[in-house]
Amino acid sequence: MAGVGTRIGAVLRDVASTEGRLAVTAGIVLATLAIGWLLLPRAVRAGQRVASGWIERVLDDRAGASTEGAIETLRDGVPSSFLLRLAVGGLQLGLFVLAGVAVLTLWGRFDVVVAVLPVAENAVRVGAQVVVSAVLLGGAYVVSDVVETYVTELSADSDRITAHQEQLLTRLAQVGLLVLAAITVLGIWGVNLGGLLVGAGFLGIVLGMAARQTLGSLIAGFVLMFARPFEIGDWVEIGSEEGFVTDITIMNTHMRNFDGEYVVVPNDLVANQAITNRSREGRLRIHMEVGIGYDDDPDEAAEIAEEVLNGINVIANNPQPYAIPSGFGDSAILLDLRFWIDPPTPQARWRSKATVVERIQDRFADAGISIPYPQRTVSYPPETAQAEETVERVERTDGDDEERSRDRPA
Repeated sequence: MAGVGTRIGAVLRDVASTEGRLAVTAGIVLATLAIGWLLLPRAVRAGQRVASGWIERVLDDRAGASTEGAIETLRDGVPSSFLLRLAVGGLQLGLFVLAGVAVLTLWGRFDVVVAVLPVAENAVRVGAQVVVSAVLLGGAYVVSDVVETYVTELSADSDRITAHQEQLLTRLAQVGLLVLAAITVLGIWGVNLGGLLVGAGFLGIVLGMAARQTLGSLIAGFVLMFARPFEIGDWVEIGSEEGFVTDITIMNTHMRNFDGEYVVVPNDLVANQAITNRSREGRLRIHMEVGIGYDDDPDEAAEIAEEVLNGINVIANNPQPYAIPSGFGDSAILLDLRFWIDPPTPQARWRSKATVVERIQDRFADAGISIPYPQRTVSYPPETAQAEETVERVERTDGDDEERSRDRPA
């Protein structure tokens, strides 16, 4: 700044009269206003148009179809008007500062500039840090939106990325960008990152010990993302809970059971229990048993049952349903009925079972085949029967003797 003052003083040292200094001051003010308010905004706007056109050409030449949405988000998300006003304001401020230095030097007051110089330097440094920090944080926010749009487009074009994975990848990318931007901003402001990281490490150990279940759910959420035992909309049974999966987050799995209740299961419990996914294969086999009397023909009953199963619309024809004698029950011969429903839904399962019970009962009744209820036959061994008969005879003999003694005259 001292060198600038010396050069400006050398240029203006010939202006000694007050009238001349006033004229030069007026010229400086007019030139500053003309350049600052007329030329600078137009020049910056023209430069912005040239830069935007070049960026669009580069993006259009190098971007594929899958990144068009991300590019549009980037173009719409960048606050070009704000950046334009910021650039114009910065250039105008610099021009006005130079004009002020020139006027003060002209009037022999360059010592004021030297006295204000340290404060101005600090203000410029802090202002630059504020601007750079704002640009970094704003850029991280805009890029996070771009990443979200890109992941959404990529998930729409691929069947291998589920909604859970899409959400998790988006959140991880956004958190990573924001953390990187925050660390950079802290470095700009001179914060000791080493001590901060050490403190964060101790804090992480304490929080890890205090929130083991939460961390277990978090890790289990990552495991579920890569294992993919179920997806949103699947009919699953997790432990004692059964219903449809409505949402999968990093911490919990949300379900809607058949009673309309909203169930939230922590992911660590999901990972430690047996999971039955009834929607994964696209079809479900139903298993039922029916008993017939021991006096009935099992082959005839199985044939009638298969005819009933083939005549129900809810039951799939491929694979074919079948009925086979499977065992001897306490009161009946057991027929094993096995059939498939496609697609597997709770309504189809309940409807198929109810229809099978109603129609098989009617057909068996028409064919004279009984469906026995539980019954029990009680029998005695031969020696037990003889002993009871002997006891009965003895009791009868004693009774007759007593009767005769009563009838004998005294």
